[in-house]
Amino acid sequence: MSEKTVTFAEHITVPAIGQGTWYMGENAGQRQTEVAALRAGIERGLTLIDTAEMYAEGGAEEVVGEAIKGLREKVFLVSKVYPWNAGGEKGIAACDASLRRLGTDHIDLYLLHWRGNIPLEETVALMEKLQQQGKIGRWGVSNLDHEDMQALWGVDGGSACATNQVLYHLASRGIEYDLLPWCQKQRIPVMAYCPLAQAGRLRSGLMNHPVVNEIARQHRASAAQILLAWVISHQGVIAIPKASSVEHVKENADALEITLSGEALAALDSAFPAPGGKTRLDVV
Repeated sequence: MSEKTVTFAEHITVPAIGQGTWYMGENAGQRQTEVAALRAGIERGLTLIDTAEMYAEGGAEEVVGEAIKGLREKVFLVSKVYPWNAGGEKGIAACDASLRRLGTDHIDLYLLHWRGNIPLEETVALMEKLQQQGKIGRWGVSNLDHEDMQALWGVDGGSACATNQVLYHLASRGIEYDLLPWCQKQRIPVMAYCPLAQAGRLRSGLMNHPVVNEIARQHRASAAQILLAWVISHQGVIAIPKASSVEHVKENADALEITLSGEALAALDSAFPAPGGKTRLDVV
């Protein structure tokens, strides 16, 4: 297994590629395929699994729960809470429901899915209470931009945030202007969702771009593997592509073995330059 890893607070280290579950649990006929894919990923060392109460309204968590049966101790489990549940008793109830669906007594990393109307102070208080109850290990956020992170850091206990999960791929590089450097300075890992450009700006044509495909040819790899290798070439960034089939999971795991040269990185940077100024955070 590759040495490409990312370390959270308290020295929890995970591979730089994990498994996403967005759109899982929506079709009962796909359930066993989804479970098999996740289990195959765990076997190949992709031990971080990311899900959310939003995904199929809990259906994805149920798929994950089935997939991790008997393997829980090997998995770093991440789930997310709706913003309107991210405080007080609603938050306790939401976490309890996620735990039931996941078939576990604790979530390793619990995230605010996006910033809503509940004050950050209440969300931090909820996360601290869930930690005290042993229901979660660490907590973090998702879809928070640089200004939001500044606001969180201004809240008592806010700097205990363990990660920020945001949309990030080669054609959507806005976080590189201020958010990613700030997170790197704070040593907060960034979790990149949609790393294969399933969403966000300029997504069309990315897989078919001649520069991406030429680099893929040189590495005897797929375009998707090059995109994953590019994402995890950045310090402290974890890619969480969807684990849709056993074949795709194998491909994702093999991307951990790809190291892009300075020349390749420069070519990709030229083909898909980062914005020169602040851009709005891409979200889905």
